[in-house]
Amino acid sequence: MRPSWGTIIIIDLDRFSEFIESRGLNPYSPNDVTGELSRLIDIFKSKHSAIVIYGLDWDRGTEEAIIEIPEVEAESLIEDLKDIAKTINSLGASATIVALTGYILGKEARNRREAYKGDIRRKAKRILEKLKRRGGNLLYVDGLIYKVGEF
Repeated sequence: MRPSWGTIIIIDLDRFSEFIESRGLNPYSPNDVTGELSRLIDIFKSKHSAIVIYGLDWDRGTEEAIIEIPEVEAESLIEDLKDIAKTINSLGASATIVALTGYILGKEARNRREAYKGDIRRKAKRILEKLKRRGGNLLYVDGLIYKVGEF
């Protein structure tokens, strides 16, 4: 498959193992947060004709997801991504979201390792890891950083 112009989005729940442990939740079945994130990603996918590359999991709940949208600039998705982050915050958890515009592959991955192959995917992952080390609960869109609690 040839690369095309579009947006890659990575959504990852912050310190989620701590969240599960503190609430006594089962990590192998959906809970309020992972079930809601699955639902939000499904709605987002339908609205934007997106391709879920990796992570949407109805059986266990979604903790991390990689999404690509052909022919869409990341900047045009800011409001929808803010809504996802606010909803996760309202459930008592937080998420870090990275959206980058560039050349995407648009091909589903068979596993997590394959999901991060490709220049823009690796770049998005590095940015995500950097933001999570800063405390997370941030939205990064093509170089702009938004603190989730401030919008």
